[in-house]
Amino acid sequence: MSEYIVDMTMPAKMNFRPATLAEEIGQNIRTIVTTPYGSAPFARSIGLDYEMVDEPLPILKARMSGVITMAIAEQEPRAEITEILFHLNDQDKMNGRLLPIIKYRIAEGGDSE
Repeated sequence: MSEYIVDMTMPAKMNFRPATLAEEIGQNIRTIVTTPYGSAPFARSIGLDYEMVDEPLPILKARMSGVITMAIAEQEPRAEITEILFHLNDQDKMNGRLLPIIKYRIAEGGDSE
């Protein structure tokens, strides 16, 4: 089973005609992670709850991993998250940015939709 990566440290362009199911799911994951929960008109249930601020880094990473995993499970059930890593260089630390790198597989039966 193939594993795919959504790297939030890399810019990406929206493709309205993704060539593969993996590309479509990857774009959906990127949209979920970058959308504050409740901010999308006509789709208020899309996105992440970004209420976590001023947490110690190890706690924030753990909480963000859980929030991301749950949001993707609910909003893009064709993806099965295998790992979430966080890119954190000195500039990200200074700016308070925590950028995830999300590894996923297409869930069993996910290609039949």
